[in-house]
Amino acid sequence: MGFDIRMPIGLLFTLFGILLIGYGAATQGNVMYTEHSLGVNMNFWWGVALLCFGVAMLALTRLRGKKASAGAVDKQEEPEQPPARH
Repeated sequence: MGFDIRMPIGLLFTLFGILLIGYGAATQGNVMYTEHSLGVNMNFWWGVALLCFGVAMLALTRLRGKKASAGAVDKQEEPEQPPARH
């Protein structure tokens, strides 16, 4: 089993998403948003996007782990057959 890059990427994006959601929620209704981003709390919404991406990467890591372990079990159950002679 090799190193799966999706795990640290998923953790990183999930952490940054949670931090941005927290910051966006703490600054909700601030004048800064009405002046610069047409009243949209971009910190909050980009935090949601980063969190979704991070969770998707972590889910893909989990799915690959289950698929790899199921493949290993299948290989162990099959008896080895001698090579065919022609």
